[in-house]
Amino acid sequence: MTPHELAQNLTRRELFGRTGTGIGAIALSALLQRDSSAAARPKNPMSAKLPHFAPRAKHVIFLHMVGAPTQLDLFDYKPALCEHDGQPVPKELIEGRRFAFLRGHPKLLGTRYKFSKHGQSGLELSELLPHLAGVADDIAVVKTLHTEEFNHAPAQLFLHTGFGQFGRPSLGSWVAYGLGSESQTLPGFVVLMTGTTAGAGNSLWGSGFLPTVYQGVQFRNQGDAVLFLSDPPGMVRADRRRMLDSVQQLNRAQLADVGDPEIATRIAQYEMAFRMQASVPELMDISTEPTGIHAMYGTEPGTASFANHCLLARRLVERDVRFVQIFNNGWDMHSGVFKNLPHKCKDIDQPAAALIRDLKQRGLLDDTLVVWGGEFGRTPMLQGDNSDKNPGRDHHKDAFCVWMAGGGVRGGTTYGQTDDLGYLPVADPMHMQDFHATILHLLGMDHEKLTFKFGGRDFRLTDIGGHVADKLLA
Repeated sequence: MTPHELAQNLTRRELFGRTGTGIGAIALSALLQRDSSAAARPKNPMSAKLPHFAPRAKHVIFLHMVGAPTQLDLFDYKPALCEHDGQPVPKELIEGRRFAFLRGHPKLLGTRYKFSKHGQSGLELSELLPHLAGVADDIAVVKTLHTEEFNHAPAQLFLHTGFGQFGRPSLGSWVAYGLGSESQTLPGFVVLMTGTTAGAGNSLWGSGFLPTVYQGVQFRNQGDAVLFLSDPPGMVRADRRRMLDSVQQLNRAQLADVGDPEIATRIAQYEMAFRMQASVPELMDISTEPTGIHAMYGTEPGTASFANHCLLARRLVERDVRFVQIFNNGWDMHSGVFKNLPHKCKDIDQPAAALIRDLKQRGLLDDTLVVWGGEFGRTPMLQGDNSDKNPGRDHHKDAFCVWMAGGGVRGGTTYGQTDDLGYLPVADPMHMQDFHATILHLLGMDHEKLTFKFGGRDFRLTDIGGHVADKLLA
């Protein structure tokens, strides 16, 4: 049969029956090409994501006092401890308990500082924190936080990852994974540091088994804020863009071929790095702030200080950075606590209070959660030779203080109560997993639903525990 005769004798049904395979092949080819194109242009893994429910907070500024401040001299006044100062600690409090350095039968050590009530709430604070006293009605002090680790590096890991060993994602990484970022020109998770790096190192802002796109980005205090951010001599921005486009084309082809999520991370980070070349220098130049702002924080442009970092934190959340983590070293006072503590408080008191005031006056405090604290607390017992010449305090994991402000927290309140010596919780104890669950809740995330499958099981920040501290919620 000739083609002409075939065409004359075919019915419509026969035509589609004989050509359907070809039409289907064309359609399938088009679909595969569309899917391939979608894979070649992956969605940015840091794109903003919807929370589980309406959030109280959109941003977090976490102020970590590395080395562990003494809560008994700052937030948890104990008249009975002062009354029994120098007396041996009751045996039942130390029998069967482990300490980092305390040995024998230590003596009790009361505070040397006056405490007063402040604000309409009557929040009780040490005289070493006069600026924080001015924002007493905006902060909530947790007095019964407890952890499972009594040495610095494991306790730092437990504070930031919910686990005392290396390998788990940090709190900031979980937040970035759960919510992404609304910033198009800056990382979603930024780290600032004064002093030496904490004992647990960069695992405190690492992504663990989460994709590396969710790890924190440390901004340095000198030179390029981020290593290799500046173009080399002779490189102009247009040349950088052309080079990046060529590299990204290869990356997208490889992603379409193997589907490795780390390739998507690389694509997103290269693009972010290009945008950061313009955004980061502008961000870091705090000299553009008004004189009154510098006076309020106590900043000194061109230096590395906690004050500068607090101001930078405000500038970062203003630019939609999701999580800012600030480390301030020097709180480990096994001796000379009454000599060294006033100096550390002077460094952080004014900037921390200014951060709260500044966020509040700009309308940012309502959706920015500020957290201040260390990896554990300090003992009510004297560490040393049991003399009063140069007393210190050992590590104490069973009850210590942190404070929180903004982001849906009920200001001017205290959460929990310790015994007369400030040794153990007697009301509303808060485990570290409860602390993490509460932070995630304020961000609109259910800590039991924020999971990631790794090694054959679903992991979460709060492991198998955690309860939201409803009394802290506004």
